[in-house]
Amino acid sequence: MRASRAVTVASSISRLPRSRAIVSCEDGVEACVQLVIGLGGNRGDVAAAFAGAAAALASELRVLARSGRWRSAPQGPAQDDFTNAALLVETAAHPLALLAFCQRLETAAGRDREHETRWGPRTLDLDLLLAPGLVIESAALALPHPRLTERRFALAPAVEVAPGWLHPRLHRTLAELAAAPAILAQRCERIGPFPPATR
Repeated sequence: MRASRAVTVASSISRLPRSRAIVSCEDGVEACVQLVIGLGGNRGDVAAAFAGAAAALASELRVLARSGRWRSAPQGPAQDDFTNAALLVETAAHPLALLAFCQRLETAAGRDREHETRWGPRTLDLDLLLAPGLVIESAALALPHPRLTERRFALAPAVEVAPGWLHPRLHRTLAELAAAPAILAQRCERIGPFPPATR
């Protein structure tokens, strides 16, 4: 049952058509940006959802690094622990186009944004966390993520892929932010490597 669910999640994501808005830096485009994408989930086969999302992103842009998997205490209503991870990616796409693509991946993995409880259980959550020197404030996207500095489950995986990146507002590295006592007090532990691609 678990194996078939893994195939279903991964294949649902892999069937998404290529996005014309996403341009890989391997396509000869000079103006590229690197970003950290945070992944989270606590419903269904989260490992399969992570693997499927990483594979779909890799088909559209360059995935430079993958963090390990981390288990964290949920915020909000009572629910199962979350699994979290991070990807370091490089693309020539505008972050808003990348956000739209990430939301399509969430939907393909079974997430229903219209009916879910805020901070409640979900199959897949993809957040754009940080891009070097880039600040965006819009109705659709805030970058850096406004709650990045408050969450160990976001910072710990991000540190694994980009420890020296500076927060453009605070001018402190991700590693420095993750070492704050209030962050270290949050329950969050590394549980293994990023899940391998499903076949």
